[in-house]
Amino acid sequence: MAEYKRPTTEAEFEKNFKQKKPLMNDTEAYYESSRCLFCYDAPCIQACPTSIDIPLFIKQIHTDNVTGASKTIFDANWLGNACGIVCPTGVLCEGACVYNHQDVPPIQIGRLQNYATNKTIDAGKEIFTVGVSNGKKIAIVGAGPAGLACASEARTLGYEVDIFEAKEKPSGLTVYGIAPYKITNEEVLKEVDYLQSQLGFNIIYNSPIDTPKRIKELEATYDAIFLGVGLGKTATLHLEGENKKGVVGAVEFIEELRMKHHKLKVPAKVVVIGGGNTAMDAASEAARMGARKTVLAYRNSRENMGAYGFEYDLAISAGVDSLFHVTPIAIVGNGSVEGVKFAKTEIVDGKLQTNMNNTFIVRCDMVIKATGQAKQGHFYDLISDLKLDAKTRIEINDEFQTSNPKYFAGGDAINGGAEVVNAAYDGKMAARGIHNWLTK
Repeated sequence: MAEYKRPTTEAEFEKNFKQKKPLMNDTEAYYESSRCLFCYDAPCIQACPTSIDIPLFIKQIHTDNVTGASKTIFDANWLGNACGIVCPTGVLCEGACVYNHQDVPPIQIGRLQNYATNKTIDAGKEIFTVGVSNGKKIAIVGAGPAGLACASEARTLGYEVDIFEAKEKPSGLTVYGIAPYKITNEEVLKEVDYLQSQLGFNIIYNSPIDTPKRIKELEATYDAIFLGVGLGKTATLHLEGENKKGVVGAVEFIEELRMKHHKLKVPAKVVVIGGGNTAMDAASEAARMGARKTVLAYRNSRENMGAYGFEYDLAISAGVDSLFHVTPIAIVGNGSVEGVKFAKTEIVDGKLQTNMNNTFIVRCDMVIKATGQAKQGHFYDLISDLKLDAKTRIEINDEFQTSNPKYFAGGDAINGGAEVVNAAYDGKMAARGIHNWLTK
């Protein structure tokens, strides 16, 4: 079990947040690519949400055609470099590798993907072609993975594209919401720069679309609008004491960490509430920032957590303790957080119930809520005739078109929260949907 000292310099921060998937060198890539069996049914392709031709790009790497490998990757996934690093490959492509049935480690597909695209990006190889201008313009709300993929695909189809981003950096979750031991800010931003320099889409930063007037301006100026707004802030728990100093949302905590690095101060004792992948990230990050005790608390059993098993194992290996079958009922303290009052939970007749006769307090200086993100309902209300489902997700048809025909949507706005690779697929397909609608 690792014990981390509080980082006080950037070098110490980088040591504590050493990359989970370090970049391969040429020799490693050559030998790893030689292991591919080029299966006739390629289960790895079927497991990839963007259907990258994985055996092809691996063969291209092995034959020293790295640029060709990158072209194969980017043709299927506009965020191929980032996805090679942050994708949960163990449950997607690598999880489908036939070597898993032979007690042999699966091919490191993600790292090979990152190797090829990273070399091509660093060399500045021009592999994209902008389509002949068709005189039409598309507005994209949100420069996250879905928005960037939509913009890139739309440019190859000849559209002018403006992305309106509320924050000061692009790539949404990838730069603001993923643990820094998975991907660095530099890695994310250089891929966006690479795409933008060749494809020429425009990103307008610090430009939230948050009023009816702004919506009307977009509708009057653009031929189609893509909504790639993602999710909002961490959802409230409606707990007594939730507004005390020291209570933060996991999304906000991770964003601040990604922006401040070692300058962020994390106190000695931290409680993280939740059982999803974001909770695992937040707990692991708190430990890596030098918290002496980090406790992960979840209302159900370990088996029922939403997090991937490897994410939980990573948090535990960072020194995180865990509590199962507990639910928070109050946050205690005089102005600032001093602890969390929990009640035990139990399964009765197949249902999870809270036993208020069995309560206890875990002392802490900080509470991180990792219990989901609020949907962007307030934003959706600005758009006329936009249908939402019961979970405040935008409803779309097979072309990613919403009930308001001028609007298309993808990413977390339609699925309620999935992987970066899913958003990349949605954005690309939505651009094709827009093209079909505007040219039919």
